[in-house]
Amino acid sequence: MKKLLASLLVGGFIALSTMPAFAYQGIEDVAQNYWAQTEIASVVSDSVMALNNGNFNPEGKISRVDFVKALLKVLGNDDLELKSKVRFSDVAKSSDIYAPIARSQQLGLVYGYPDGTFKPGRSVLRDEAQSVISHITIDGDVDNSIVSKYSDAAKVPAWAKTVYAKTLSYGIYVNHPNENELRPTEELTRAEAAVLLYRLRQRLDLVKAQYKHVEETVLATETLTMVKKAPSHEVSVTNLRNIIKEGNVLEIEFNEAFKSKLHAAGDCVTFTNPEDITTDQGTVLFPAGSTFYGSVLDIKDPQWFNKNARVYAQINKVVTPCGKTVDLNAKPFYKDYALKEGPWMTAGKVALYTVGGAAVGTGAGVGFSFIPNPEKVGTGIAIGTPVGAGVGLITGLVTPGLNYSAKQGEEVKVILLEDASIAK
Repeated sequence: MKKLLASLLVGGFIALSTMPAFAYQGIEDVAQNYWAQTEIASVVSDSVMALNNGNFNPEGKISRVDFVKALLKVLGNDDLELKSKVRFSDVAKSSDIYAPIARSQQLGLVYGYPDGTFKPGRSVLRDEAQSVISHITIDGDVDNSIVSKYSDAAKVPAWAKTVYAKTLSYGIYVNHPNENELRPTEELTRAEAAVLLYRLRQRLDLVKAQYKHVEETVLATETLTMVKKAPSHEVSVTNLRNIIKEGNVLEIEFNEAFKSKLHAAGDCVTFTNPEDITTDQGTVLFPAGSTFYGSVLDIKDPQWFNKNARVYAQINKVVTPCGKTVDLNAKPFYKDYALKEGPWMTAGKVALYTVGGAAVGTGAGVGFSFIPNPEKVGTGIAIGTPVGAGVGLITGLVTPGLNYSAKQGEEVKVILLEDASIAK
């Protein structure tokens, strides 16, 4: 009896531990800290994907027909007038899946199989989903070598190399939980589908005209002048999103103290904005308290002849206080995109060496003059002080430079290397 009770207790604890911390925005099985919570909440709110009795089933697989339904929603073609008959033998005209599959067939979104079937209930594979996205987005010059950067690049089928190169370049992909893996032949989960669809909706400007019925209209062109010397100040406001153009410069602050000698390439670093980042016309782009996530790309240690350390970092994502995620490609707005101590810190270091050298020279001059002849102390000071200062100055100029350090709340300017799209 005791063993049975113990088993029940353990089972109960396990069940509790696997439940989300709490339901969020009416979705019973998705906690607020779930990795794809923002995207799931968005696609549910916009009726792109549906709940079942309040549950989203994020780790469940998504079927081909459900993927088609969601894709049609994103593209604004879920009510497209039917002009052709479904030719798949396993899709009955009387079924509720007939219409979405007919629309998909009419548009040329998701194809069937050589045996004449559609297999609506079969799970979508990750490379199949990427193939669809690649198919409906505009063509451009892409470098297939981008795929080789991932640890499982060898698992990407030959036919999917260009597919992945394109979708990776466009930022319409998902590779959770390991950012270094693509897992192309695995089944797509509903959470992963939500992320893909969310990102596709953010980049509807990349979708070929024949596949979408959602027209993006520019409502206004506004300006962002956080930094007057920024190469660009343009922000496009459309009915679907706000677009901060490449070349804009943002001012953000370190979330915590940073010291280059305590960090290495690959380390994460975060920033925030204490106040709303808004256009000059008042459009809020990033609410106060947003978190800017970045990583250290490389650190160059201080070099001889007073060359300061350099920290190369990149900002790749912003998460707003309400959970909205925005992809970003930004680097520090300084020479060579490097963070380093400024000239005043360097001048201060040289000055300390100079003053220290002067003090030592003064002491030496006093000593050398006082011992043989106390009356020549003044002469010793006159000679020792400038000599010591000169030695100190030279020492300060030839010794290694300073490490880079920043206090919590210290401001950093970052420049956008690509347009940043903020979905509404």
